[in-house]
Amino acid sequence: MTQSAKGRGVKSSAATTKEHQKAIGQARRVLTIEAASIRDLIDRIDSRFAEAVEKVFQCRGKVVLTGIGKSGIICQKIAATFASTGTPAYFLHPAEGIHGELGILTKHDVVIAISYRGETEEVNRILPVIKRMGVGMIVMTGGLKSTLARAGDIVLDVSVKEEACPLGLAPTASTTAALAMGDALAVALLEKRGFDEEDFALIHPGGSLGRKLLMRVEDLMHAGDEVPMVKSGSSVKDALFEITAKGLGITGVMGPRGRLIGAVTDGDLRRGLEKCQDLLTRKVDELMSPNPKRIERSALATKALQGMEANAITSLFVTQKPSSIKISGIIHIHDILKAGVA
Repeated sequence: MTQSAKGRGVKSSAATTKEHQKAIGQARRVLTIEAASIRDLIDRIDSRFAEAVEKVFQCRGKVVLTGIGKSGIICQKIAATFASTGTPAYFLHPAEGIHGELGILTKHDVVIAISYRGETEEVNRILPVIKRMGVGMIVMTGGLKSTLARAGDIVLDVSVKEEACPLGLAPTASTTAALAMGDALAVALLEKRGFDEEDFALIHPGGSLGRKLLMRVEDLMHAGDEVPMVKSGSSVKDALFEITAKGLGITGVMGPRGRLIGAVTDGDLRRGLEKCQDLLTRKVDELMSPNPKRIERSALATKALQGMEANAITSLFVTQKPSSIKISGIIHIHDILKAGVA
């Protein structure tokens, strides 16, 4: 390589490093501005926010979000979050609204309108119809004296000190603030409705999320002859054969009236053999761990996995109910992982 080529290489590398540092600096600036836009919302969460939550909670119809451009995209996301957390919600494009789509509105609905300036022509053109129908309206805007703000029953201030766009033109921090306020509403409503994991599962049946929320222990457990079990008083050798035959690395020990009184794992066997040469001829009761962990068959598979991880074990015996003394089956961590629940 010639001296001039080396020089060009060094110069190119230095220029690249400078460009990288510039990009990193810009990214940090954007994130700092947008983080500040959300932090500033915290002090604005007051009685108006509580009123907005109550208005949506008492709504006998649906929540209709409307906005245009970037605000419209934020509306779509908030509507999706509402719908997925128990609040029926739809997005209405205001330009389509003035050409017939306002027909989806009823007097039992609530409209959430988003416009940063509050003077978006397409949004403001549908305001008279909304008001004439007597539909309640919540407004998210930074223009607190705007046409939109004046039309709202409840106004939530989502103003920002500056946009992250260096030109101050592209909505960035302002859309982030509106999105965060929408999330705050959705979560507050979720809590107020008592919306839980099972409710969530009913409307998210597909994919890995659905499997995590819908799959129950009884769907994955081993039952009947597949459950490794020896009677109290059996030899350790019998327990070894049972563990080997059932292939789950464990066997239960059954006491009087079919009650599970203990369990022996392959790990227990290995440790016992290191200490006692005649272990196989001894009673299983001498080796077993008493009161093995259990889980009811109707529990979510995710709960079983959490129980295994918390107790550093790989299997749980399954009962019909938490108070049951008889065993219905057994579930192994591999059963859960194979089902894609983890």
